[in-house]
Amino acid sequence: MNQRQMKIGRSLCLCGLSLMLAGCVTATVQQVRQTETAMTADDSIVVMGRRNRPSQGEAELDFINCVSRNMGSGSNSVQVITEQEFMDALFPWFEPRTAPLSTNDLPELLRQPILAERIREIGLKYLVWLEGGTKRTAQGGSLSCTLTPGGGGCFGFLTWENDSSYEASIWDAHTAKTAGRVSSDAAGTSYMPALVVPIPIIARVQSSACVSLAEQLKMFVQNSS
Repeated sequence: MNQRQMKIGRSLCLCGLSLMLAGCVTATVQQVRQTETAMTADDSIVVMGRRNRPSQGEAELDFINCVSRNMGSGSNSVQVITEQEFMDALFPWFEPRTAPLSTNDLPELLRQPILAERIREIGLKYLVWLEGGTKRTAQGGSLSCTLTPGGGGCFGFLTWENDSSYEASIWDAHTAKTAGRVSSDAAGTSYMPALVVPIPIIARVQSSACVSLAEQLKMFVQNSS
């Protein structure tokens, strides 16, 4: 059966009301849909990543937890099983020694009869597999601090840019097929001016990526635009 694909792009500039409060973050969310999705009040979802952490290209634990919390809150929230609850309920399939290393291993694993039965028992409808990370892409400026008998202080100006890039694959836990993908990219510049006392002006890049990704995932699994 032919798969229907849909791409949605969304950009949002999240700037502080004042540069003295926060740096500026630009977040972009995109999605590719392959199948229709829907959730009932009895259905649940889990957000997880690779279990053999740490590893390059995988989502950090705090980011996974952030996405889970945001999907489980708000007016259009969905029922979320935490990653740890999921691992405990499906022991030992998703323990670090036996967990799949990539999404390529998920179909065969989800089709195992015993595991499939356990998934139905806990009401799991979708499994979201997260990959990505946050890294510093550039920095500039200089800052120096001195200490004298009469006092001291710091002088200078620092800037640095961070980029958060994550991709979520949404898997139907019943059919063991992917329903689509949602990606979130956020970039922002932080500042630290210093005239005696350094004042950090931080761009909350990872937090912006988390919120935008969670909101898009909620709409995706509920098949709302």
